[in-house]
Amino acid sequence: KAVLADLGATGKLTRAYRPQTNGKVERFNRTLLDEWPYLRPYTSNDERTAALADFLHTYNHHRRHTALGGHPPITRVNNAAGQYT
Repeated sequence: KAVLADLGATGKLTRAYRPQTNGKVERFNRTLLDEWPYLRPYTSNDERTAALADFLHTYNHHRRHTALGGHPPITRVNNAAGQYT
């Protein structure tokens, strides 16, 4: 809550089990499960956690998304590197 307040952002809640309002989050969760924690056997939870950063980078910077015309999500973000603050 403190970080959101510092950024001037607010959290938004959606109703549980409502794909009409949760569709993007539900799809991300499914993709996450398919492509990260159960993709291969890990020897420890630390190893699995370390792999999350690689997954997120690939997902946001390299993985093509049909909803974005085959582009990765980073192409839709303004000021991604924070250079225009």
